[in-house]
Amino acid sequence: MPESAWQKSSYSASSNECVEVRSVPGAVELRESDEGHLILRTTPATLAALLHGLKTGEFDHHA
Repeated sequence: MPESAWQKSSYSASSNECVEVRSVPGAVELRESDEGHLILRTTPATLAALLHGLKTGEFDHHA
């Protein structure tokens, strides 16, 4: 199965400074567009849990 193309948020359409994401077999990869050689790989479930925690303010008290 081939890797999918990198995607970035439509909010960042005019900027090269954004987080990009793509799916690969069994994982999700993230990178910062201006540091494309640094790639974070995680599972879809772990990324979903992180996004849920961010949206619900779970990490707001960790300053």
